[in-house]
Amino acid sequence: MPYSYRTNPLSAFQFAVEIDGVLVGGFSEVSGIQSETKVYTYREGGENGFTHSFPDSTAYSRLVLKRGMTFDDTLWNWYRDVINGIFTRRSMYVLLNAEDGKEAWAWSFTGAFPVKWTGPELKAAQSAVAVETVEFAYREALKSSRPW
Repeated sequence: MPYSYRTNPLSAFQFAVEIDGVLVGGFSEVSGIQSETKVYTYREGGENGFTHSFPDSTAYSRLVLKRGMTFDDTLWNWYRDVINGIFTRRSMYVLLNAEDGKEAWAWSFTGAFPVKWTGPELKAAQSAVAVETVEFAYREALKSSRPW
């Protein structure tokens, strides 16, 4: 049955992240898949019962990726380049998979670049995984825009 006929919700823990078409490893959390369109209102002369609402600009929140630290320093090096004035925008995808492992939805983020990196909290009294967080700004986000 095609995914367009699916009625039960997809699980939020089966996902992957691609940057420039390359799978960049596992992430424990992805957040910030959000956009909001500002609205301006206009009160029509002579009509006091309501105001007209019109769409204005759309703003996108930052895409936040969290993962256990590994020896792969690709994201850190990209962010370090931004710090050093080497500014490279890339395309990113967040891919949500169905139970069978096939891609069910995708969100594309065009013109992305890292704007914040947070290292792990290190506590000797805990045995938690060291987690790094990288935040990205981007120009536009589109849902299900992947060319299947």
